[in-house]
Amino acid sequence: MLRDVGSRCEEMKSNTSWIRQKLVEIAGVSSDKYTCVPLQGSGSYTVEAVLNTTSKKDNARVLIIVNGRYGRRMMSMCEYMGVEVHPLFIDETEAVTGEMVRIFLQKDKNWTSVAIVHSETSSGTVNNVEEVGQLVKKECPGTFYIVDAMSSFGAIPLDMESGQIDFVVSSANKCLEGVPGFGYTICRKDILLQCKGRATSLCLDLVDQYVRLEETGHFRFTQPTHCLLAFRQAIEEFLKEGGVNGRAKRYKELHRILCDGMEQLGFKRYIPGKCQGYIITTFMSPQHENWSFETFNNRLLALGQSIYPGSTTKIKNTFRIGSIGRLFPDDMSHLIDCIKKVLSEMDIPVPVS
Repeated sequence: MLRDVGSRCEEMKSNTSWIRQKLVEIAGVSSDKYTCVPLQGSGSYTVEAVLNTTSKKDNARVLIIVNGRYGRRMMSMCEYMGVEVHPLFIDETEAVTGEMVRIFLQKDKNWTSVAIVHSETSSGTVNNVEEVGQLVKKECPGTFYIVDAMSSFGAIPLDMESGQIDFVVSSANKCLEGVPGFGYTICRKDILLQCKGRATSLCLDLVDQYVRLEETGHFRFTQPTHCLLAFRQAIEEFLKEGGVNGRAKRYKELHRILCDGMEQLGFKRYIPGKCQGYIITTFMSPQHENWSFETFNNRLLALGQSIYPGSTTKIKNTFRIGSIGRLFPDDMSHLIDCIKKVLSEMDIPVPVS
């Protein structure tokens, strides 16, 4: 990132083209049938762009399968756009299955789009999105199927064709370990082009973005140049590590070290093992009178360790720890040592309860 490249120069054009092609390859699909459309902004911008691009102004009817805050965020996006949206609520401690969705769709099949989160980052639950996709296409032919794979793409295997997924959305700064600045969708070209003229936002029109990329090799508006340069390097490192399987192996080991260490300290996981992914883990807060997440978090930050507050909806006293990013086993073991140190400073005995 430590150099400047003109946003319309040939190097940036070549770099953008390379990134788009590599992302399609990482998705395991053919560039004859699928394309990648990057868009400035966070991953949520691209999620909203997909919902906006695929929804007709007058008769869109969107089903959001919700078992966490990021499913709820997609609902809010549709509400802001004035699109008719309905939720299928699933308990946040359960992974969504095809059978859960089948029962619902047999009562109501009139949907223009169905959207779901793959790895629900607010809890750590991983949903069975391929099974759900097969069910959606069987019960509701012609319906677009959208998967928010923000915190899973590149580290949790995902079969777009088997799952009949029309749009997968992710961002530069998650499992591919780039820096924040843009998101992207990998989608079927024919489905995308069906959506021409539907978007109600110029900036979020993915068809227009795709057409301009194909015609000129550039984004329509100023590209996040430094983020794109960094992302090319991140993809090269990803491929060197062994692609999806290599990255999954490292993240699984980080998750194992984390869970074993936290269990030894007495912490309990919120999500049952069969539903828990290896991307992020939610832990229950101790009941000790000295416990304060703010104090716990600040003391960890002082030791160079950054974790997340809880984002669960059923209960409030939780916190989250991620197992992704440029981390290695020694880093996770060091985190456990730091947590033990902070608990001692807070006069909270181990194992916690």
